[in-house]
Amino acid sequence: MGKIIAIANQKGGVGKTTTSVNLAASLGALEKKVLLIDADPQANASSGLGIDVDSVEVGSYQLIEHSAKAEQCIIPTTAPHVDIIPAHIDLVAIEIELVDKEEREYMLKKAIHHLKDQYDYILIDCAPSLGLLTLNALTAADSVIIPIQCEYFALEGLGKLLNTIKSVQRIHNPDLDIEGMLLTMYDARLRLSNQVVEEVQKHFSDMVFDTIIQRNVRLGEAPSFGESIINYDVSSKGATNYLSLAKEIIKKND
Repeated sequence: MGKIIAIANQKGGVGKTTTSVNLAASLGALEKKVLLIDADPQANASSGLGIDVDSVEVGSYQLIEHSAKAEQCIIPTTAPHVDIIPAHIDLVAIEIELVDKEEREYMLKKAIHHLKDQYDYILIDCAPSLGLLTLNALTAADSVIIPIQCEYFALEGLGKLLNTIKSVQRIHNPDLDIEGMLLTMYDARLRLSNQVVEEVQKHFSDMVFDTIIQRNVRLGEAPSFGESIINYDVSSKGATNYLSLAKEIIKKND
């Protein structure tokens, strides 16, 4: 039975999509069968794995509105053992379209629940908001990874996200766990980076992953080639970090 993990933070630019793509590829490299669901209208996780988003005919939009079955939306990627349900800019309309639907928070859960038998991990790349798309992801997920960038405003908005998670646990998904908080964009040379790490570890201790994702030029370059960091430069610091995170998650869940 697989595990569904949402990667969420309403702040933009914290490394959600970078984490979704490279964690999926790292788990695949460790021979786990992975499905990545792109639930962000910007579709960066899709293009980051080499998908031409303009040519996507069925993807997460059709999946969530139940006009296509999950199996029709899944396509293979160049990353070994990794499939994707891609996104398209159309997804931006889904929040408006779901407003009048009954059980609108459960649309994604109903669409993908049966896939847990087919994959070891299903990762959901969430949009940078706390709207209906993210709510659907949190309701469908078994756990959530919260990326936190090692910068000044890192903890701003974190309380709001944790309150949303508590609310989802109370109303929609009592089994939702926090898989872990992931410190990203760490630069050992900066005092501020070290202060944020200390602060987060002090406040959240056991909830913080041991792995820290360091700033890495190769991580930034890989998406422009439509590849994960594992395919693009497996010897880079970024690849080492994400493989370490994947091993940590596997160990935690074994």
